[in-house]
Formats: sequence, structure tokens, C-alpha cells
Amino acid sequence: MSSIDRTIFALPAGMQAALESAYATPPRAYHNFGHVETLLRHFDEVSVRDGWAQPVEVRLAIHYHDAIYDARASDNEARSADLAAESIARWLPDAGVDTTRVAHLIRLTARHGQLSPDDFADDPHADDARRFLDCDMAILASDDAAFDAYDRGIAAEYRHVPRWLYAVNRRRFLKSLLARPRIYLDDGFHARLDAQARHNLRRAITTKR
Repeated sequence: MSSIDRTIFALPAGMQAALESAYATPPRAYHNFGHVETLLRHFDEVSVRDGWAQPVEVRLAIHYHDAIYDARASDNEARSADLAAESIARWLPDAGVDTTRVAHLIRLTARHGQLSPDDFADDPHADDARRFLDCDMAILASDDAAFDAYDRGIAAEYRHVPRWLYAVNRRRFLKSLLARPRIYLDDGFHARLDAQARHNLRRAITTKR
């Protein structure tokens, strides 16, 4: 597949507008619609390189995976999955979308840093799940400037947390990722991104916050 036919992925105008409004509520430093656009570029790269078993479902999961985001809440992924299901039913009722699959992929994002490659069956749908989750974690392997901007954005979204407590919890999370034998679940993502991600994680852990 040498090019991406974006016409098959175009959302109805009202659906797109409602989605972008959701990502602007509340205003966010990192988990905004720009984050979605970055993941869509990763989606295109996987489309060309490996392909997707369910491209429409994965793309919709990317669109909605952070649609509801409140740094004070613990159910963002579940609520985002529910919003995706409601939106598909409203705007794409006859499109044949596997809504259950979309919601399942979104809920998996609550388990970032907890999953291993073997937690998935060895089939094309599992490849979709691994690559979808890795697209969301690809920011860890960006260049130094982009990673630092991401790290500052997360800190800004948690400004309601006392600074010292945020620093402790953030460092603990980053160290847990670094300690894992695999940061990325898909073999291709692992081969391409692991070294740079570990470089960034080591820098972040040793940087005073």
C-alpha cells in the first residue's frame, strides 16, 4: 500500500466538530486534538508499512481515545469509549463499524505500561491492538525537544497536584517504563523506537522537576 485514501476515513462534519470540541474541554497542554493528529500520522505510517486488520475501527479509536480527559479523574478511558460508541451510533449508524472493537481499543489505553506482547493473541486483531497502543506511546521516542515539550505538557495538566508530589509520581511512572523489558508491544515499534525512548526516559528521570 503506497498511499493513504483518506476519503474512506472522513468523518461527517458534525461528528468532527463535536470531537474537536470535546478535545478542547477542558483546555489541555498535551492531550488535545494535536495529539490525535500526531497519532493519525503514525496510523498512516503503519498503514503503509504493515497495514491494519480493521483500519476504520483503529482510526476511530485514535480519534476518540482521549476525547474525555480530566487529570483529576480515573475513568477517562471508559468515558471516552462510551462517547465513541454513542457518537458512532449517532453519526455512522449504517457504516458497519465494529463499535465494540473501537471501545475495547480505547479502554486498553488505561493499561499503558502494564501490558506485554504476550498478553495478546497471535492474530491480526492483536497486531492492531499492539500497534495502536504503540502509536500512543511513540512520543516517548521522539527527539529531545519534542519529548521535553510532551513532558512539560503533562506537568501542566497536573498543575493541581502539589509540585513535589507530582515529581515523585511522575518519576515513579517513568522509572517503571524504563524497567520493563519491552516498552513497545509490536516487534517493529520495538526495533525502531526502544533505544530512543530509553534515552528520553533516562534524561527525564535524572532531570530535576
